[in-house]
Amino acid sequence: MINTSIKSKEIKIPGPDHPITISPAEGKVRVTVAGRIVAESTRALQLEEKGYPPVYYVPREDADMSLLVRTTHYTYCPYKGDCSFYSIPIGGANSDNSVWTYEGPYEAVASIGGYLAFYPTRVDAIALAS
Repeated sequence: MINTSIKSKEIKIPGPDHPITISPAEGKVRVTVAGRIVAESTRALQLEEKGYPPVYYVPREDADMSLLVRTTHYTYCPYKGDCSFYSIPIGGANSDNSVWTYEGPYEAVASIGGYLAFYPTRVDAIALAS
């Protein structure tokens, strides 16, 4: 039996009307919460998307995953795909769903696959040092 209740997801390709660029971040990206370094990387990527501030994506290997707790929250982006979330309990309620990741992103943004991004308002700091 085929489940016809599942709707297909709209997939959009970045282009002139909605550009998305991904490049290596210049320097070291450090994310802190409650005085702890949650992530620190010289291999971070910077994603720039029309209409949004730049976002740093940190390789999972450069994050202290013991400080993160996966949540059941998820979102969908037609340009990037399905998005999963983590909370950082040491940051209290403010750090709920503060980390997002595209584990199987669409081809146009495949390089962010498995990387972690952090909401600047839900962590203490996202700093870039040269």
